[in-house]
Amino acid sequence: MTDQLSASPRDSEHLSQKAGGAGEGSRLPRIRVAGRDITLEVGLAALLVAFIAIAGATTDAFLTEANVTNLLKQTVTTGLLAFGMLSVILTGGIDLSVGSVVAFSGILAAGRSAGLPVWLAMLIGVASGIGFGLVNGALVARFQLAPFVVTLAALTTIRGLAFVYSETPVAPEKAGFFELGSAALGPIPVSTIIMIAVFLLGGVFLGRTPAGRALTAIGGSAETVRLAGIGVRRHVVLAYTISGACAGLAGVILASRVGIAQPSVGTAFELDAIAACVIGGASLAGGKGTVRATCAGVLVLALINNLLNLYDVQSFWQQVFKGLIIVAVILVQRAGRLRPAGATTPGKGSLS
Repeated sequence: MTDQLSASPRDSEHLSQKAGGAGEGSRLPRIRVAGRDITLEVGLAALLVAFIAIAGATTDAFLTEANVTNLLKQTVTTGLLAFGMLSVILTGGIDLSVGSVVAFSGILAAGRSAGLPVWLAMLIGVASGIGFGLVNGALVARFQLAPFVVTLAALTTIRGLAFVYSETPVAPEKAGFFELGSAALGPIPVSTIIMIAVFLLGGVFLGRTPAGRALTAIGGSAETVRLAGIGVRRHVVLAYTISGACAGLAGVILASRVGIAQPSVGTAFELDAIAACVIGGASLAGGKGTVRATCAGVLVLALINNLLNLYDVQSFWQQVFKGLIIVAVILVQRAGRLRPAGATTPGKGSLS
């Protein structure tokens, strides 16, 4: 968001003429990115197939029903956080507070479920995430504060609030609280269906609606979007609100799945969410990233974690291998972006 391209009044007039009065969405500057998205997604799909083939050939436990179900459930938290993070990254921002929001929303929902209907307690937990996202977005958009600083401060503040609410884990007493995390529709967990629905609706939102396209355009050039008559501030607030909502939902589902809410849970969850987006080809500079590729990045991370567990790799070595694999994937992507001399240089894209 802070990386802005200069645009003259003539540029603004040109963009307005192109809109033809057809509404806010048509006034958005179109950003052309070299045709690498499909290649990236195909590459990620091939990587997933390779991981699955290797896992199926090297361990009998991988393709068992219990492991696949567990894998699907474990993917939910990172998946929800990754979609919210993608919404923010597209604007050129970052949200480091999502792990703390997971902890607070989960412990709040678990605690309130004792005296309220379970559905209402869970709704309150999700609403807390939305509230934190609104505050983060307002501080970034209204006061032009650096997203890294704002969300880093939110990370510690919200974590502190989680411990203020309860210094010890909270175990819900009502059996209905556990249904969201344990229920299944056929062989597929309900929580996984919720995550898939979020990705499907998110893909439509980011790719087909004026507000969604505005988030990507802001990451390309916030100033040009402003001159085109689009409200940059409110769209930035929207991006952080989406991230907060996804984190709140993830926290509630996680507490329901494990059966207990802890104020210390969620540490470094933001790193997995960022890694999933980056593996999926999103640019931390903003303006580039797709929901499909981010979903593939989530699955890559989930498979890495699952395979290391099945191979009985010690936890500290898991962190080492996981980091090395992520770096290797990103280096392969970078190599694929290299073009012959004279070709269009990848970057923010050209405006038309």
